[in-house]
Amino acid sequence: MKLTPYILLLLTLALQRPAMAVDYPKREIRAVWMSTIYGMDWPNKPAANEAGSKAQQKELCDKLDMLKSANFNVVFLQVRLRGDVIYPSAIEPMSKVFTGRHGGNPGYDPLGFAVEECHKRGLECHAWFITYPVGTIDDVKSRGKNSVVARRPELCKMFNREWYLNPGAPATSDYILSLVREVLRNYDVDGIHFDHIRYPEGAEGFPDSETYARYGKSKNIRAWRQDNINRLVARIYDWVKRYKPWVQVSTSPLGKYSPLPQIPNAGLTAFDVYQDPQEWLRKEKQDMIVPMMYYKDNYFYPFVDNWIDNRNGRYFVPGLGIYKLLPGDADWSLKDIVSQIDYIRSSKAAGVTFYRGMPLFRDTKGVYTVLKNKYFKYPALLPPLTWLSKERPETPVDVNVEREGSSLRITWSMPDEAEDYTDLCYTIYYSRSNSVNPTLAQNILATGIRSTEVYLALEDKEFELSFRVSASNRYHIESRPSREVYYYFSEYEK
Repeated sequence: MKLTPYILLLLTLALQRPAMAVDYPKREIRAVWMSTIYGMDWPNKPAANEAGSKAQQKELCDKLDMLKSANFNVVFLQVRLRGDVIYPSAIEPMSKVFTGRHGGNPGYDPLGFAVEECHKRGLECHAWFITYPVGTIDDVKSRGKNSVVARRPELCKMFNREWYLNPGAPATSDYILSLVREVLRNYDVDGIHFDHIRYPEGAEGFPDSETYARYGKSKNIRAWRQDNINRLVARIYDWVKRYKPWVQVSTSPLGKYSPLPQIPNAGLTAFDVYQDPQEWLRKEKQDMIVPMMYYKDNYFYPFVDNWIDNRNGRYFVPGLGIYKLLPGDADWSLKDIVSQIDYIRSSKAAGVTFYRGMPLFRDTKGVYTVLKNKYFKYPALLPPLTWLSKERPETPVDVNVEREGSSLRITWSMPDEAEDYTDLCYTIYYSRSNSVNPTLAQNILATGIRSTEVYLALEDKEFELSFRVSASNRYHIESRPSREVYYYFSEYEK
């Protein structure tokens, strides 16, 4: 039952001194959208040779290390861009961001590599799909006969000089579902996440009159367009739950569902692009809703409350636009973002997502620093998906702590009767006394561990520690913590 060792790099017990004055959540979703389109977040540049491919891999590992160090736990990785993908596909060409040409082979599988590296660090990896847009005229032309426009012209429409899959064509949902199936059958992703699952802005003029005449029946065109998206959402959710029920399905709709009585002039809303995410939640066809809430003040806070009121027991995780911190964009202050995090924490939201990775990795205006040192100071478990399962894993047994040179080795195992232990993740709790309280985030040493062995670096000359270990299944349901194991550490043998 021994799995690959999980090494906690740069983790120093001597520095883990709980600050009990602040209330930190034990469970919270802490996510980031990592864009691959145009290499915005990864990869930084195409690879011309093996050395370039190795540099891409190192770049991703360095960025994931930063997220791990700041106690993030979810990565939404863009796997489908605009009619191209980041993995070897039988359906769409590999994106040119990896080699400089569409369909090029970088010498490794970017999605497979990313999933493995995320899991090594206790991060979930959710496959993020751009749904209907398939690129500009030039983008599509550069893909030639491999573009979906060339291969499946009956599914595609041009609108405002960009190509889109036609949501009203029934075969469009077959096509999108085929991409989902391909990813789930070939990769151990933890979630499927959809963006641009909507009609484009100004879609009153979308060229689907012929499709509407054929399939609209007696519905008005607004209801028909909304239903086209609703059916796709439901169909994807139902298939995923039949195939891999633990895989989370989520969507990032526009951040404002519709105008509110107190905000009648709300600007562009989900309603305007024929999205009905509150209906998806009512019909229980989402595990998590992640609205793009890239606004401030009255265009943010009342809409948070509106999502909370309509989440129907599923997880609401607002997406914050940290790209707005950039001087070349909106030049927001750091206070604008942290005030939003404070409000989210005080509400019943399940966590927060940031768009996009680059401002974090560059620590724009100190946003990474404030998350690492304050808001995400301690690790957090992911909230349980209790509507999918209520089964609690067995408690880990045989927890053992021993010194090996300058490291501390912690091992454990699962009871012989435990089933599917290879699908478990583990959490280690600790304290600097002979008792461990597993309800406190401050006592979480590490979580999301996918092995039964951990090595910890040590610095202090002498101290006492107690540990407990719990197991969580793929629905994030946690076992009872193990019995406490006490360890006294000294520089000298005693």
